Amino acid sequence: MKRLSEKEEAVMRAVWKLDKAFAKEVREEMPEPKPHINTIATMMKRLVDKGFLQFEDFGATYRYYAALTKKEYTTLYIRPFLSKLFGGSIKDVVAFFAEEEEISVEELKEVIKMIEDKEK
Repeated sequence: MKRLSEKEEAVMRAVWKLDKAFAKEVREEMPEPKPHINTIATMMKRLVDKGFLQFEDFGATYRYYAALTKKEYTTLYIRPFLSKLFGGSIKDVVAFFAEEEEISVEELKEVIKMIEDKEK
């Protein structure tokens, strides 16, 4: 499996959020401007072919669900990508986003709280 494109990741985020979804429901979760329903259906069929989605057949329509969890996808594709960019340093990843003002002090505090809560 290859890493997903930005548009494919958007579809997967919608499916992960909804758990199981028809193309129409996925489209509703997409940001504006929303892609045409045929575009969504085509992307979902491609994601099935790539092994990221599975489906249930309801005759004239399909209900899709993720073949791997968001955590599994992140572990397989995003973590190695960040590791290559930042030499495996999560601290450097966070520092980069802080320097670029892509993360606020409040968001950093939330991350620290999540880490502290996990350690308990």
